[in-house]
Amino acid sequence: MGRYLLRRLLIAIPSLIGISMVLFAVLALAPGDPFGDLALSPDVPPEVRETLRIKFGLDDPLPIRYLRWLVAMLQGDWGFSFASRIDVSRLILERVPTTLLVIGSSQVLALMIALPVGVTAAARPYSVFDQIASAFAFIGFSLPTFFTGLLFILVFSINLHWLPFVYRTDIGGAGWEWYWAHIRQAIMPVAVLGLFQGAAWTRYVRSAVLDVIRLDYVTTARAKGLPERTVIIKHVVRNALVPVVTLVALQMPAVFGGAIITEQIFRVPGIGSLLISSILANDTPVVMAVTFVFACLVILFNLLADLIYGWLDPRITYR
Repeated sequence: MGRYLLRRLLIAIPSLIGISMVLFAVLALAPGDPFGDLALSPDVPPEVRETLRIKFGLDDPLPIRYLRWLVAMLQGDWGFSFASRIDVSRLILERVPTTLLVIGSSQVLALMIALPVGVTAAARPYSVFDQIASAFAFIGFSLPTFFTGLLFILVFSINLHWLPFVYRTDIGGAGWEWYWAHIRQAIMPVAVLGLFQGAAWTRYVRSAVLDVIRLDYVTTARAKGLPERTVIIKHVVRNALVPVVTLVALQMPAVFGGAIITEQIFRVPGIGSLLISSILANDTPVVMAVTFVFACLVILFNLLADLIYGWLDPRITYR
């Protein structure tokens, strides 16, 4: 296991370097100037703009700029935000807790929906429960998150006045009231993302369980007189989760990107809203850092999926 993990980490290094080179080149060649607003301001003389461009090395050759960024990034310096006027690492760390709270809670909710509903539907195929679950699953992942988000705001915020639709980080107070205020404002964005992902994953779980439940060893387990609950949980679900883990691991980084729409709807100050505002402001250091973090998440979750395979299926060995 240790040698396998070390080998995968070593393989990830050239992958991340190649990804960073492509991202840096695309952002460097993209149209737009981070100091374009200064050029339109009559109060800023041209000498100041040129001094800033020289200071940040914007006129240097592209390979030199990339090597400077790579060395600084390895030292923990992710650059300086032109729009926010603070370090990029600090700017991202300020947004990470909110994103992890919303995204993490939504994925837990999605798994809590997909696993029991998908397994139950596969254990009783074409039953009333299976047809109802399939109908709701199709409806769930057919509706885009911006539609369900606006629908939730209309119903639970405007009409019923139950939940706030603007996410705030400056909530005052202490104790249970402070925790409850944060929970209330996180309910709708978590529900929108969780229901969408849960509906999609339910179909995959059902399909994976149906493929396994028809195998001969499951029939043998039933012939031995084992209870149906034991057969499903011990012999079916564990093997059926292998393709589901692949799906979840590959979609998890995409969820961070897909949460951009939900964060914009509910004004959640997360990584997604930071990426959108940075793109609009041509804040290339922030855009580069956020997209590179997404690339790192792809490699990280693929590695975690490979490690979980061995736990789910003992036949899988690491060499």
